[in-house]
Amino acid sequence: MRLFDSHAHYYDSAFDPDRDTVLSGLAARGVAGVVCPGCDLESSRQSMALAEKYSFLYFAAGLHPENLEGASLADLDEVQKMAAHPKCVAIGEIGLDYYWVKASEDRANSREFFDAQLSLSEELDLPAIVHDRDAHRDTVDLVKAHPKARGVFHCCALSAEDAKTVVDLGWHVSFTGNVTFQKARRALEVIAAVPLERMMVETDSPYMAPEPFRGRRCDSGYIYRVAETIAQVKGISTEEAAEATFQNALRFFGINI
Repeated sequence: MRLFDSHAHYYDSAFDPDRDTVLSGLAARGVAGVVCPGCDLESSRQSMALAEKYSFLYFAAGLHPENLEGASLADLDEVQKMAAHPKCVAIGEIGLDYYWVKASEDRANSREFFDAQLSLSEELDLPAIVHDRDAHRDTVDLVKAHPKARGVFHCCALSAEDAKTVVDLGWHVSFTGNVTFQKARRALEVIAAVPLERMMVETDSPYMAPEPFRGRRCDSGYIYRVAETIAQVKGISTEEAAEATFQNALRFFGINI
């Protein structure tokens, strides 16, 4: 069984004590590929360095809506330079977050950055990795304003109806460990509504560890639990869910393994 973790933050300080041990051990746990997205310029650089060190690891470069303090649109020149790296497979993590970003002027600023980074993804023909928290309407509206952009809504927090909308736009959705939580009823409805060929799986490591590991530091070795949950909802085997999402990730990111 092969698994592809489409979203894991291995530059995070939570991995400082044993990063190499964790990453070196993933192949033995069935993980054949990982994408590490940045959240600002520094974490994008760190992700790039990890991708250069590990053959199975790829990266994305971008500015997260929670990491825009002190940033300027001129910083996207550096993002564009990193995007030219052969192991950069996406622009991300980008998007909108109205849970943490409260002030109207800060929300407007994040929309400007999101719009500019979607334009960059169109220009470079790279997919976008989108963060959407409590900002569904504005996020989808901006996606619709960029018809040439393609991407994935990561750690899917959409309703089934919204998920169908983004799928109809040609986008993907990615599911993380929260689909295994006891109260994850809406997530299961979204899994049921989204075609298997538009799904990817992720951990969002070091966050969102699935049951029965909830509360621990997460890593890509736990991603099989997400595949198991998708399999249960779709009425297929875990192996089928793992292979389908693995192949989806390869196509989506343009990776040959």
